[in-house]
Amino acid sequence: MDCPEGGTLYLAPGTDDSLALYTEDAFARLADRLAGVSPTRQDVRAFSRLFYARAQRVQADGQGRVRIPQELATLAALKKEIVLLGVQDHVEIWSARRWESYLDQQRGHYDEVAETALGDPGTGGSF
Repeated sequence: MDCPEGGTLYLAPGTDDSLALYTEDAFARLADRLAGVSPTRQDVRAFSRLFYARAQRVQADGQGRVRIPQELATLAALKKEIVLLGVQDHVEIWSARRWESYLDQQRGHYDEVAETALGDPGTGGSF
C-alpha cells in the first residue's frame, strides 16, 4: 500500500475486532462494491451504517505514519503493541493480544479454512 506524504487514507472498523486502513482508491472500490449490492438487504444496511459511521479520513505524515483516532483505537483495543497485516487491498491493524488469540483459535484449522476459501466444494478443487 503506497501512500505519498500527506496522502489521504481511510481508517475504518475491520473484521474480527481489527481496524482496516485503505487508500482512497481501495476505499472507493469498496464503496462501489457495496453500492452494487441490494440496499434492501438488512445485512447490507447494517454493515453500511456501522462501517461508514466510524470510518475516518486520516493523513500520512512525512514518514508514512498515521495517527489512529482514539475512538478507533478503543474499538480495536489497541495498546502499546500492535500487528500490521497487508491483506489484499488494505492493511489490517490488530492489537497484538487479539492477534495472538486469533492465531491460537485458527491455527489448527488452516487447511479447512483454505479449502473453504479457495476450493470449490462441488469439484473438490484446491489451491
